[in-house]
Amino acid sequence: MLIFTAFTTCGNIEQTVIRSLTNSSFSGSGYNSLAIIYGVFSASNLIAPSVVAVGGPKMSMVFSGVVYSSYVVSFSKPMHWSFYITSILIGFAAAVLWTAQGNFLILNSDCTTINRNTGTFWALLQSSMLFGNLYVYLQWRDTTTISDHDRSTLFIVLFVISLAGTVILLALKSTKNVDHYSEINDPLLLDPRPFKEKAMSTLDQITSEFRSMLRLFCTKNMVLLSIPIAYSGLVLTFYSGVYGTCIGATRQFGTMAKGLIGLSGIFIGIGEILGGGIFGLLCINNQFRRTSTILLGVIVHFLAFYLIFLIIPGDAPIGDATSARFEPYLFPSPSAALVSSFFLGLGDSCFNTQLYSILGILYAQQSGPAFAIFKFVQSISAAVAFGYSNYLVLPSQLLILTAFCFIGTLSFFIVEKIEDNASGLQDF
Repeated sequence: MLIFTAFTTCGNIEQTVIRSLTNSSFSGSGYNSLAIIYGVFSASNLIAPSVVAVGGPKMSMVFSGVVYSSYVVSFSKPMHWSFYITSILIGFAAAVLWTAQGNFLILNSDCTTINRNTGTFWALLQSSMLFGNLYVYLQWRDTTTISDHDRSTLFIVLFVISLAGTVILLALKSTKNVDHYSEINDPLLLDPRPFKEKAMSTLDQITSEFRSMLRLFCTKNMVLLSIPIAYSGLVLTFYSGVYGTCIGATRQFGTMAKGLIGLSGIFIGIGEILGGGIFGLLCINNQFRRTSTILLGVIVHFLAFYLIFLIIPGDAPIGDATSARFEPYLFPSPSAALVSSFFLGLGDSCFNTQLYSILGILYAQQSGPAFAIFKFVQSISAAVAFGYSNYLVLPSQLLILTAFCFIGTLSFFIVEKIEDNASGLQDF
């Protein structure tokens, strides 16, 4: 939670902060940085299961936490080389982190606890959206331009928070089903065999994990699930990087625009936490609930997209929203913007908790490769979305989201029906 408190806050304000820089020699783009992160992330997911298999989920998460901290602190004094190099590094670290988290979660769950654990995980993860964004709101609510001092102070605080989260990871217990992982040391160093034999054994293990993931990727269910997973990546881009930028660029919000970015992040987080709690902790894990939850996610996301279309200027993602051509249909209301934020978070939790749940049920014995595929598809769609966010106006972005939401929902329902007919998954 602490690591993602730093990273999600960073992503939410990144483009707005860069637009406010007084350093004219820095011309980086927050969208480009995030596109690089998710592009590298998607490619790195191909080898992440092998890295986790060799290093173990616990130490893999610790390594990733260090890299996340380095990325956050680079914003205290932005420079081209550190900005883009850390973007590349965190892409790899994110793949390792998410694969290790999914693997750690499944190894400590069974069919009776998987939904409770995924709901708890999702609620804790999304709690990270509250605290950093609260600071942003309190400090920037009457600010029109972000000063260098304000920026440096914020990112140093976020760096300390991220580093604290990394240290806490060291306190995790070893997973119960992987006794061959060492808590502290590299398993290769503990192996008494000659180095050449150890290296060949490790290479065989990596190759085996990679082939297993490719075989799994080509199955009918995984191909169908790739569509709602891709949608989750597109909507991740929108709520974590684009929507906050749109709010900050909406001149009708006046001096409260920058502070509303933080408040929007808080409401997204509340929606995520509420969804994770209701759909993960308070419901019985069965097929009917999964499809019903996905349907609720579709409804609230469609409502959010329509409301945003009405109140946010069309050119807000790519500029300062000053063109008369893209004036909003309704006068922008902070309350309506925050309701949309809540709906974005609630709908996202509907999709993600159910995707985690069905992957945990269908691929309990292949959790590492399954979650690597999940993050591969999600991150490559997020990278594409951050890439086009530099160029597409808001209505075009909302149209893409709506289309993928509809098609992804149909694909999810087809998988549920196939598994219901084939193996009676309705009992889970």
